[in-house]
Amino acid sequence: MQKARIPITNFQYGEISPSLVSRTDSAIYNSSAQSVKNFFIRTEGGVAKRGGFQALHDFTSVTEDTNIRQQVRLIPFIFSDDEQYVIALSHQKCEIFFINPTTGALTLATTLTQDIDSATLQWDQAYLHEITYAQGGDVLFLCHNTFMCQQLVRTGLNSFQVEQFNFQLQAGNARTYQPYYSFHATGVTLNPSASTGTGITVTTSAAYFDTTGSQSGGNYPDSKHVGLTLLYHDSEILITSVQSTTQATGNVVDELFVELDPNSLRTIDGSTTVEITHVNHGMTASDSITLRNASGVGNISASNLNGARSIQKIIDENRYTITAGGSANATEDGGGNVQIVTHAPSKEWMEQSYSSLRGYPAAVGFHENRLWFGGTLAQPDTVWASKSGLYYNFDIGTAADDDSLELVMSIGEVATIRHFVSNRDIHIFTAGSEFFIPTFENQPITPTNARVKRQTSFGSTFVRPQPFYGATIFSQIGGKMIRQFVFDDSEQAYKADPISLLSSHLISDPVQMCVVSGAVNTAESFVFVQNFTGEIAVYNLNRVEGVAGWTRFETEGSFHSVTAIDNRVFAVVKTDLGSGTNSFVFTELNQNVSLDLGNAYTGTSGVFTVSNFFENGAKVDVISSTDYLGEFTVAAGKVDVSSVDSSLTSCQVGFGFDVELKTNPIDVNTAIGPETGQPRSLSRVILDLSETLSVSVNSKKLIIRKVNNDFSKAREAVTGKREFYLLGYNKDPQVTVTQTAPMFIQVNGLVAEVSF
Repeated sequence: MQKARIPITNFQYGEISPSLVSRTDSAIYNSSAQSVKNFFIRTEGGVAKRGGFQALHDFTSVTEDTNIRQQVRLIPFIFSDDEQYVIALSHQKCEIFFINPTTGALTLATTLTQDIDSATLQWDQAYLHEITYAQGGDVLFLCHNTFMCQQLVRTGLNSFQVEQFNFQLQAGNARTYQPYYSFHATGVTLNPSASTGTGITVTTSAAYFDTTGSQSGGNYPDSKHVGLTLLYHDSEILITSVQSTTQATGNVVDELFVELDPNSLRTIDGSTTVEITHVNHGMTASDSITLRNASGVGNISASNLNGARSIQKIIDENRYTITAGGSANATEDGGGNVQIVTHAPSKEWMEQSYSSLRGYPAAVGFHENRLWFGGTLAQPDTVWASKSGLYYNFDIGTAADDDSLELVMSIGEVATIRHFVSNRDIHIFTAGSEFFIPTFENQPITPTNARVKRQTSFGSTFVRPQPFYGATIFSQIGGKMIRQFVFDDSEQAYKADPISLLSSHLISDPVQMCVVSGAVNTAESFVFVQNFTGEIAVYNLNRVEGVAGWTRFETEGSFHSVTAIDNRVFAVVKTDLGSGTNSFVFTELNQNVSLDLGNAYTGTSGVFTVSNFFENGAKVDVISSTDYLGEFTVAAGKVDVSSVDSSLTSCQVGFGFDVELKTNPIDVNTAIGPETGQPRSLSRVILDLSETLSVSVNSKKLIIRKVNNDFSKAREAVTGKREFYLLGYNKDPQVTVTQTAPMFIQVNGLVAEVSF
């Protein structure tokens, strides 16, 4: 019988897909594993057990609904280094937790259920997972198609309020600096009955106004056009009621007038006829207009131009003629800055872009000192950006460099915008493709140079993408792949590489994702992907050391939400605490806690009150400062471990969680080829361990405690190499590392000795 020693020196590729376990020819094979559960990959190549998710708060008002993807959602809020918060959104509720800058402890700062106008908060649990957000200073902008952008505003250290986003008003409240769009068909005119006043009649030349509901008193009180603003040239009309599909009543905000391009008049030599250039005027012969601000032109004085005039002839949709009060002596262009005070029909009118009728922005972000919106129901592929430095001003203006901008991503099909991410450029993720807006020679984006370029066509889910190592990580539509959107210098274009390809089985309908800096007390960064199935897939990337692997986290119950601030990871865990009904518990990943939903408790004579989190009847694990004491049942709100250690005054109580490191099948290459499928004996395994307190290999336990049942003496952590013998005989031998006690374990590598 021959023997071979197979070294596995690292697990840098983490847990790989079952479809790859036969790829013994791959360099990845011996640097990965079939199962890596509840471990972090270390940069050095080994794996270390994660800490426990320490219980912080029980969301007692949240009840389980299996049809809802996310009933509690965590969002980070960082005002400064010393003022950081975790926001917990639930159904029409907002709970805000303050992080003490000195102790790191979290306290519930405030709970909000209404906005500043005493209205119920807008978000519903049915679409909580779809909400996008962006923070600017002390304001968190929250967006969804179903409500106007909401602002969570920090007003003090422990003081917040929710208010609706409101666009900036022009001086004198003449108009609102908000986006407008022509939702009507080409050629449809709008005819107001007066230029000023309230209760004017507004008539369209074709069916336009919403007539939802039943007519009452000559009106449609449920019409979604009520409360909306129409823009007639550069003046606003607020709709107050709707009478039919072609008629409504409204209030003129300031005054209806048309400001023509400079010098839009032309005289006809020797005639009283004056031609007016008036783009998309929509009028017919004999309609009336009133001119003002016109200066004399072609020997016709200003007094013979300004005032009420009748349209003589329609030349085309952009020109018509009037009869002036005097004759011209030459054909001449001029007239100065002419305004037409009118209530005549016009094709130049629009409706506000954001409303309950047209939908609200689904995506929000910041880039180059502008606030970006995108993805309404009616304009799913339109991007809006505020004026530079003025986040509430979306006035198009005169296309100056700092003016707001509006872009339509015309690619042949509708691309519903879901996310903005500020990175090297601004990245735009839609349901079907990935875009960016390039800059030119390091110049800022302006209305004149802005253009949207499609790069890849994979599509993004509602999971918020995350900047990571110069790329942007996103969840591909379908929920089976995580990709990185990264610029390729050689191709001078972006690509979307699949970073979860080798571990695709770990990605299952993601709900939330975050990036963690310095997890496990290291300088490393990780991507946490919370699946709808309740597990978390964890990705560690270190390009210098060649680490690029995934592991998986499981817990008692399921993970429901995850977020991070710097090196701190927070999660909502949905679990049965012994009551028979699932609870939603706010937790933090803590390397100093060994148990999930665990906490430190004090008591006397081995008896501890734990009623804060655990119901009577719950089976919990208990760890003292020296050892694992076993599993106990909560009774009368207490845990009694006096039968094991009656002198104990402090301990950890929570739920232990399994770890598993299972290698790929150990193969041996011989002179005639690999021994795949041939009977082989796993005769010996040598583990390289660090600070390990409990470990088993193929169910063979390493005896660590030297004095049995003496819990006053601490376990001695094992560092170095340990041997395990006679571990099985089969056709595909594997090394499976587990433990019998919920204590720390770190495996740096191993050597498997195979007899064949």
